[in-house]
Amino acid sequence: MKNKFSILSIILTLGFIISACGNGDNNTEADDSNEDKSVTLKVIMEQVPDADIVESMLSDFYEEHSNIELDIETLPFDQMREKIIASSLSPDPVYDIIVVDNPWMYDFASEGHLEPLNEMIEQEGDDYNYDDFAPPLKEIAEVDNEIYAIPFYNYALALTYRKDLFDDVNLEPPTSTDELEEAAEELTDDDMSGIAMQPERGYKIFEEWANWLFAEDGEIIDDSGEVALDSPEARKALEKYIDTFEESAPDDSMNWGFDEAQRSITSGESAMMISYNWMLPTVNDPAESGEDLAGEFDIAEVPGEKSVLGAWFWAIPSNSNNKDESWEFISWVTHPDQDLDRVLQGGAPTRMDVMDKAGEEDEGQGEDYYEIVKSSLENSEPIADGPNAEEAVQEVGKELSEAISGNKSVDEAVTDAAKELEKTMEE
Repeated sequence: MKNKFSILSIILTLGFIISACGNGDNNTEADDSNEDKSVTLKVIMEQVPDADIVESMLSDFYEEHSNIELDIETLPFDQMREKIIASSLSPDPVYDIIVVDNPWMYDFASEGHLEPLNEMIEQEGDDYNYDDFAPPLKEIAEVDNEIYAIPFYNYALALTYRKDLFDDVNLEPPTSTDELEEAAEELTDDDMSGIAMQPERGYKIFEEWANWLFAEDGEIIDDSGEVALDSPEARKALEKYIDTFEESAPDDSMNWGFDEAQRSITSGESAMMISYNWMLPTVNDPAESGEDLAGEFDIAEVPGEKSVLGAWFWAIPSNSNNKDESWEFISWVTHPDQDLDRVLQGGAPTRMDVMDKAGEEDEGQGEDYYEIVKSSLENSEPIADGPNAEEAVQEVGKELSEAISGNKSVDEAVTDAAKELEKTMEE
């Protein structure tokens, strides 16, 4: 389902006109004399484990493509969007390859800042097997029947929990928000919090709380494209979210995001968290959790079994001067062979067949893990996908934060969140 929000239209449209006038046609074709000329591709990526894995794979790429080098810049999430937009508006662009967060996709594509990839994908043939990518991921990257990006890694949310602690009290992974709240309370004592939560104002609280919303059969946008957030289900979900936080989350964690939540469970301070499925290899790493806790973590589907879906995508800016070479790398790193290599090193899966194969390999995370990820991807929904999605996420997240901090009642926060969402969609 495509949600209809709205984004940076004025500035991006103006910037696109300036960019187009300055650049002309950037699809340069090398003549015979330049075939062996070395090209350096400037790439921007988020500072996450998957970026490190990709960098470790570059030597294999260079063996097959001696005329291409990559200059990768990794940044924290909150620094990326501004730099990508600035490069996209420039007649002298910085980046040849960018990674695009799913709330940015519609705006970047519809404003003409991403290169359509349909023909490039078709030229790869059956061996590339584009259809193998999980359908919800492909849907995000398709705008007005054009494909603008290739899935890099998913960040669908899952429940990460301590197996040993659950076994000690004969607990099974919770399948409802009631069971989640009860399990968190049971695991909370003087030495440990039952759950590490991520109520950081804006994106993080909306991303986490929406799993509660889906578990209560609530919606953000209905099938007709109308805002459905102002509902009894949303109020019930927010009440349960706040109760769980107050009863079972660590003290002074009001401003936590996923980094703080991860540190809380790997240090033994908390028993579980709702976070990205690809955190499992990281938290089971002795370098992160120490010898005592490494291997004690597992994941389950979120309560209600409908996950909030997030994803990063590889894309080529429309003003890049090296589109062919950029596609050479993107098609290589997302090919089933290389994608399996990335996943076996702990990368977040995006291809269904790759997950099946990874489950059969000793180096992988085990068949059960990939089955959970596949199921999470198949039954998932972005919190925002459409015009102005990034702004919509931030506005709703601000209202949710007002409720958990006690500045607004649950009723007021849900009502105001829905109003802000409608206002954003109308812009």
